[in-house]
Amino acid sequence: MVNRVVTGAHYGLRDWLIQRITAVLMALNSVALAGYLLMQPRLDYDVWTALFSSQTVRTFTLLFLLSLFYHAWIGIRDIVMDYVKPAGVRLAIHVLVILALLLYAIWSVEILWGM
Repeated sequence: MVNRVVTGAHYGLRDWLIQRITAVLMALNSVALAGYLLMQPRLDYDVWTALFSSQTVRTFTLLFLLSLFYHAWIGIRDIVMDYVKPAGVRLAIHVLVILALLLYAIWSVEILWGM
């Protein structure tokens, strides 16, 4: 009998599931937005302003963007862990990606609820 020793951070199933959930959330949001826009007789600044003046739309848009950023983080992290071998370079890429995604999240909140 082989005794298997499991080591590491155990990201596998949890991150796979999170990527699927975030993908479903983004798909549902995209379908809802596309449906709303297709129902509009004209698309101009007033339609977009009216759409994003709703607190609900802003909230679901932020949920979409946060899902996108987390989905991207998992994908980029997995690719970097698989293909970048030097630990220092891998750490630098991880830090830069995390900082960029945090900046995008802050910027998204500023855009959605800013003045």
